[in-house]
Amino acid sequence: MQIEREGRVSFGDARIYITEEGIPRDWNAAKAWEHDYKKQVFKRVLQTLNRLGWTCTVPAVNPEDRKRYGFGIADESARRHRLCHKGDLKGELEISGRCIKFEMFQNVNAPDRPDHDGRYQSDKEFHMPYLMRLEMERTRRRIRDYLCNVFTGYRFEQKNSGRGSKCGVNGLTALEFVQACYDDSCHFKGDLTKYEISDYNNKSADKLRVTHGARVWTTDYRGRIITGTAMYNINNMWWVVCGKYAVFNKASSEIWVKNPGELRRKRNELTRRKRLEAELARATKQMNFRRAEVLRDILWPKDEALYLLWHKEHKAYHRSGFSGYSSNTVDAGRFTRSELNGWVKGGAMEDDRHRLVPIEVAA
Repeated sequence: MQIEREGRVSFGDARIYITEEGIPRDWNAAKAWEHDYKKQVFKRVLQTLNRLGWTCTVPAVNPEDRKRYGFGIADESARRHRLCHKGDLKGELEISGRCIKFEMFQNVNAPDRPDHDGRYQSDKEFHMPYLMRLEMERTRRRIRDYLCNVFTGYRFEQKNSGRGSKCGVNGLTALEFVQACYDDSCHFKGDLTKYEISDYNNKSADKLRVTHGARVWTTDYRGRIITGTAMYNINNMWWVVCGKYAVFNKASSEIWVKNPGELRRKRNELTRRKRLEAELARATKQMNFRRAEVLRDILWPKDEALYLLWHKEHKAYHRSGFSGYSSNTVDAGRFTRSELNGWVKGGAMEDDRHRLVPIEVAA
């Protein structure tokens, strides 16, 4: 026999949410509604966990909380939570008003936050060992199916769609993600018979033409060369699908049509430059001038004049890689004259927006 209740069930990162609307404004009516909600929904979730082999306990109440908030409040708060575990997979079930959340976590593989049993590790599903991930998915699906069957108005909702969809394990494949983006797009829908890609939007890094559906080469976010299939996105941006789950959004100027060679060499010159200049600024602030001298010689091995680039409107210097601004000359980026030709043209030292400041003058 089904029960008349309306609500939504959705998934998050290794968690499941159950929410309902319609909680009354009147205090007594709201308390009665919460009592029924806990009795009919929260306890059914708890019952399902027990059937699946989870061990669930009420957390212990801190005696200091009893002194501070009173016996009733502290104990009532504890009864709204359950600490759960099944082997090395941990979980916390909690109810708050109209919302119920069950979150699962582990610290067998939690490289960033192994503390607190891995509760605060980001991207929990990605870091879960394979069997734990299967158990996590099985658990929340069983809870979802049970609630949607026993309550007449319960429905399952995927929170995101299109570009906001999750791509990866327990999510969309790379091709499904790209297709979802096409479905939501008001520009290119994936059909080349109804859309023409202009020449300036498909010019590759090796001055060739990027073709929709062709094999290309680009870099991952660490600068390593990867290969995949180019699929047009918008303007000069292209999706590069690599394998089952990996997809990168790259400008056409970051894509090679032909093998660029030296596949083991990382293309991370800009990242390297920013990091070295940041280390140079840190060494200068710490008055570690010997280290600063070594870093300077690595960055600019040739005895070449260096400049700071002053932005008149922002009244600040450009940082390394022309990324951001700084009013501090130590944190400002250093540039050779050839690197500044695109900003102040014609060999001039100043225009209406920028001024070149020799490093000797800035110091």
